[in-house]
Amino acid sequence: MPTELTSALADVRALLLDTEQLARAVAAGRRKGLEPPAAERVEVRPVQLKNGPHLQFTARTGPVVSTRNVAVADAGAAVDELLSQPYGNLHVETADEVVQVRVTKKGDAQVHRAPARQAAGPQQHDRSKQRLVDPDDPLFRVLGAGGDKRRQVEAFVRQLAPLTPAVVERSGPVLRAVDLGCGNAYLTFAAHRWLSGQAQAGGRALVTVGVDVREDVVATGRKAAADAGLPGLEFAIGSIEGATPFDDATPDVVMALHACDTATDEALARAVRWEAPLVLAAPCCHRDVQRQIAGHASPLVRHAILRERFADVLTDTLRSIVLQLLGYRVEVVEFIDSAHTPRNAMIRAVRAGRPQGSRLAELLDEFDALTGAWGVEPALARMLAPELAGVRQTLA
Repeated sequence: MPTELTSALADVRALLLDTEQLARAVAAGRRKGLEPPAAERVEVRPVQLKNGPHLQFTARTGPVVSTRNVAVADAGAAVDELLSQPYGNLHVETADEVVQVRVTKKGDAQVHRAPARQAAGPQQHDRSKQRLVDPDDPLFRVLGAGGDKRRQVEAFVRQLAPLTPAVVERSGPVLRAVDLGCGNAYLTFAAHRWLSGQAQAGGRALVTVGVDVREDVVATGRKAAADAGLPGLEFAIGSIEGATPFDDATPDVVMALHACDTATDEALARAVRWEAPLVLAAPCCHRDVQRQIAGHASPLVRHAILRERFADVLTDTLRSIVLQLLGYRVEVVEFIDSAHTPRNAMIRAVRAGRPQGSRLAELLDEFDALTGAWGVEPALARMLAPELAGVRQTLA
């Protein structure tokens, strides 16, 4: 083991055992060329239990989550066991700083330090918190969702909550929501739980449909909905492009959460053609634009990691402009800290009517300038080409 890595792990060990200063830590990823660790991801945080301070280890592999609490006096062995695993990334937050350790292909350690972002120290269990989704809700047990996933759920619902009342008010007797490419459907369940209360308060019924092409995912979703006791939550097999979740009716809320690459664009295009009042999309990878800019001469995209990050920004910027051109008020926001997921951008779009006059011309100029400068044709623009052509004709 290189001395540099040994030294970095020793520093991490000391930080983990200083429970008065530690806020949380995460071990994830695996080192190149080595067998994967015992768990895909382990989160460590100090907790105060009735019998004193402990370190809590929450391990996750796929949907399987396990938690164990180790008394601080006995925590050294547990921390050593964790650090002996071949994790490629270690993230530690303390009262003073945030420390990130990445193990390179050669087995060296790259260490980055930054000022602290949150208070540290043992966290009191059962303290009062204002939650939009109860962390003890049975749906989390049914889904096998650990602490990290629960935080994503809470953060997502906080983005949905302020936009819900206006949608409920404008809906008919049935409020309709659809999650396109729902996958494991954590956020589908959370959205349905939140929307059901809002719909009921407004005197509406609620139907939420999760759509996915995989039969096993749909079957799992249906069983989990029944086990969690969530009437009105349904799942359907189908593609995003061909989805008709409500037959002739159109949805009031369209969600596309971590749909990969152009699947996000398919969902946005579907929402535009439905004229959905509210759209929430958390994009995943952006390979379409990334491929198109690979040969560009700009130093911004010379290195693969910079090209990937820039493609994220460029793709979501162009998506935002297209949605605005076609009648949506758009915000691109961070819906959860990047420590929980690197795919933490969310596009929130509320239907507000197409822009007119100088604002329309300004948006078209912005779109043309960006696509021309980078030589790209974004997928969303290709999918909505007839609609965009109609917009251009209004200025002709």
